[in-house]
Amino acid sequence: MSNQVLDALFSTNAIRVAPADTPFWYTSGTLGPFYINTHFLIKDEATANDFLKRIETYSAEDKIAMPKKLFDDFMAVYNESASFKMITDLIVNKLKDYEFDYISGGERRDFFFSMLPAYILGKPHITIFKDCSAVVTNSDFEDARTADKAELEGKKILHIADLITEASSYERAWVPVIRGFGADISGTLAVVDRHQNGRKVLEGLGVEMETLAGIDKTLFDHALESSYINKDQYDLVIKFLSDPDAYMKDFIANHPTFIDDQIALGGKAKERAELAISKGFV
Repeated sequence: MSNQVLDALFSTNAIRVAPADTPFWYTSGTLGPFYINTHFLIKDEATANDFLKRIETYSAEDKIAMPKKLFDDFMAVYNESASFKMITDLIVNKLKDYEFDYISGGERRDFFFSMLPAYILGKPHITIFKDCSAVVTNSDFEDARTADKAELEGKKILHIADLITEASSYERAWVPVIRGFGADISGTLAVVDRHQNGRKVLEGLGVEMETLAGIDKTLFDHALESSYINKDQYDLVIKFLSDPDAYMKDFIANHPTFIDDQIALGGKAKERAELAISKGFV
């Protein structure tokens, strides 16, 4: 794991560690001491969120035209963002060891990391949308067509992802979509692996996984040594990594008013707290 990648993850707030008494809610209704937004590597949170909005707008306007418009926007940032250029170039160097015909990326965050490597390596790109439709562009993104007209039969696809947790998007969408067009996907590269069973799921799908960074003790050892986090935060993260359920139960036991306080806040905090109750954590 490159320290260059780890430094960029923390300096752009792509990985954010909470203060000791203020954990993050996850969408699953569980609590954890850190949060990952890999797409912040484009430059910062504001730029990343702006691009998510662009993806939604461009997709709603015209899916065929969307890849070229988005590619042009990414290229402009690549030329002025050190973190985005560094990550993109690392991906390109990794992929030089692989044999494949196309690069694919899935809506939305995969696009941050799949489009520019396709261009730099001279490979066509498959833009897969949430509704499982797909558009294929040539390597310079000038020619676009729906995937059913792209003659993908027998082609070898390499998928690039921002983050792999349990590989549910691969199982539900990316792999079935690609294989549904008669193409083969046997490899994927992700910027970050959360080490939450994703590799095992992908192995079951016949897909080999490569990553630039993993959410493990090594990453947080470096964060502590580099003063991105303090010792109290580090201890909580290590406890969480060893047993996420025990971390949550201990936190709630030591903060008896936390769940009631979260419910009183309303909105997503209330929803997550009620979900935690329904799952038996409280």
